[in-house]
Amino acid sequence: MSLLIKIILWLAGIVIAVLLGCFLARRALLPKAKRAEELQERLEKSFDSQKMLVSGISHELRTPLASMIAELEFTLTKQRTLQEYEDILKNVLHDARRIESLSKGLLDLARTEYNASEIVKEEVRLDETLLNVRDMVIKNNKDFSVNLIFDQETSDERQITVFGNEYLLKTAFINLIENNCKYSANKTSIVNIAFWNNNSIIRFSDTGTGIDKNEIDRIFAPFYRGENKNQAQGYGIGMALVSRILLLHNGKIAVHSSKGEGTVFVVSLPHV
Repeated sequence: MSLLIKIILWLAGIVIAVLLGCFLARRALLPKAKRAEELQERLEKSFDSQKMLVSGISHELRTPLASMIAELEFTLTKQRTLQEYEDILKNVLHDARRIESLSKGLLDLARTEYNASEIVKEEVRLDETLLNVRDMVIKNNKDFSVNLIFDQETSDERQITVFGNEYLLKTAFINLIENNCKYSANKTSIVNIAFWNNNSIIRFSDTGTGIDKNEIDRIFAPFYRGENKNQAQGYGIGMALVSRILLLHNGKIAVHSSKGEGTVFVVSLPHV
């Protein structure tokens, strides 16, 4: 074999070795680069979420706090009658309860930011949970009415049992029921429980003012309130909370609504 051929083969071997080394190194580093990119995206998403949350909190807290301060400053300007002091205290208490409600909603919203694997889950019977939720809603809202209807009879309780966090599921159901009641003239929510294939299905219906089709895709955004926001007090947290809770439970929600024709929220959760 001539010297030239040996040199060519030697150079070819070096080139192949370099290319193979680059290929293997790139292959080894690719998962790390991908993980770094995913981490960066998660950090950016978290940062944007935090900015939106802080902005929303500041906006929502400003009104009740300003009202409380104004009431108290007005009270201190001169002596008041006993009835005037009582009326002022009632107004301040009302604003304090608004702040308490907002704080609870924000705390629940923060909990849904956890990884699904970090949330304690167990088997939850939907019929028992919804019966409990109905009692809670009516106890806190004397003028609300909740009709619980079982569309199907079953001897297999697994068809209406899901694997999840009972507290979070109750929070989602309460928000859906109260949303029905708040925007209905008859203050009523009709809750239907059924099952289909591998899922439990719950329908939350009302005969209220309905939601404009252009707004349906936006109602699950944090702090968003639609055209009917003046009909009931709220902070735009409830529906965002519902969406995130269902996502943590591998569930889905669909909205069927038209202006003046009521709204139906259809929740689907995989049963055990």
